[in-house]
Amino acid sequence: MSNAPAPQRCGLVAIVGRPNVGKSTLLNALVGQKISITSRKAQTTRHRITGIRTQGATQFVFVDTPGFQTRQARALNRMLNRAVLATLADVDVVLFVCEAGRFGADDAKVLALLQTEATKGRPVILVANKLDALARRTDALPWLQQMQHRHAFAEYVPMSARRAADVERLLAIVEPHLPEQPWLHEPDALTDRNERFLAGEIVREKLFRLTGDELPYTSTVVIEKFEDEEAQGGGAGPRRVRIAAGIVVERDTHKGIVIGAGGERLKRIGTEARHELERLLDARVFLELWVKVRSGWADDEAHLRSHGYE
Repeated sequence: MSNAPAPQRCGLVAIVGRPNVGKSTLLNALVGQKISITSRKAQTTRHRITGIRTQGATQFVFVDTPGFQTRQARALNRMLNRAVLATLADVDVVLFVCEAGRFGADDAKVLALLQTEATKGRPVILVANKLDALARRTDALPWLQQMQHRHAFAEYVPMSARRAADVERLLAIVEPHLPEQPWLHEPDALTDRNERFLAGEIVREKLFRLTGDELPYTSTVVIEKFEDEEAQGGGAGPRRVRIAAGIVVERDTHKGIVIGAGGERLKRIGTEARHELERLLDARVFLELWVKVRSGWADDEAHLRSHGYE
């Protein structure tokens, strides 16, 4: 009987679906740490976020894509859609995320992408997320039967990204679909994004959560300074990080919304972001925020590239 260790597996797993279906929450649950921002506002995820989970002999490399945009008039939307298509061309497995019990026109448009030549031959796993929103788990069964006629899914996984047992079950289902090959990252890696990028994402999350529907999605955050300072006393004491971030909006009225009465909203955005950054970075964080108006930035591809969009 052979006691040879299991061969290493490693593969890229795309997480796709319409906006606001729970993709970023799922990514954070799969990785085991928050690396992608979540918000009720559509189009929160703007960049391809890579999350890494190494478990046993297998390394899962998850790619969280922007929700595919069905209105492509703006340059921002076109760039987001290009990010989705580029991701699909590279991956080994696709997780198609829907809300359990719901399949609308926007879901159908994303599913159509998975039936093109770009994804031919790749296994597509249906993730019926937000199962906890149904009165009974069995309520999803008729819907799952209908979904079998929409696409030849490799697997059907009804689940809630908030239940650890469901997340572990999904990992076990994905694992055999990954190729046998060496790992791409170190075993303790969680993401390929650096701290500067994650700082911008956290500020943007607080911006969207605290402005709600008042602020259009065409707002972004630019990290203008990210400096590690040596701890006082020549290395002793906690790490100190100074961050300066600009919140970019399109109109003066939007600037007023972000700042709020007496500057209270901007102050709260900064406080909540600073607290989360201190937990993430394990450091004392000094965060400076300001708001600037840049009209038409979301329609200008050069401006988008200057803000880090691909």
